[in-house]
Amino acid sequence: MKKGIIRPIAICLFKKEDKILVAEGYDPVKEDFYYRPIGGGIEFGEKSSDTLIREVKEELDADISNLQFLGTVESIFAFAGNTGHEIVQVYDGEFIDKSLYNQSKLLVKEDNGKTYKATWKPLSAFQNGKLRLVPESLYNLLTK
Repeated sequence: MKKGIIRPIAICLFKKEDKILVAEGYDPVKEDFYYRPIGGGIEFGEKSSDTLIREVKEELDADISNLQFLGTVESIFAFAGNTGHEIVQVYDGEFIDKSLYNQSKLLVKEDNGKTYKATWKPLSAFQNGKLRLVPESLYNLLTK
């Protein structure tokens, strides 16, 4: 997060039955866990759909298809004591390698070498704030 900068990002919903693939994050200031679909920053001159193809390849070493644009959400949020602002392009998509849907956890690799796990969570787990899905308005977009 760069202070004073609005960051354009793209995220992709991968669905398995009633579940979506989300990565777990943790805010040390709020002492709070949150969940976000796979995706990342849109680079200058890059279409948001191309961002997802690149990000999923970089982070999961996987190829995707059938990208369908679902909408845009704006997110102004606090993370680790700092304010962030993102414009989020939301897509639905599918893994070409269907065996990824059979894995309970997927290892996600970041550019900086850090790794974390993405898991399948029921969409209903985010209803009424049981678990926190980010961006905050994403749940409303997915259930309207």
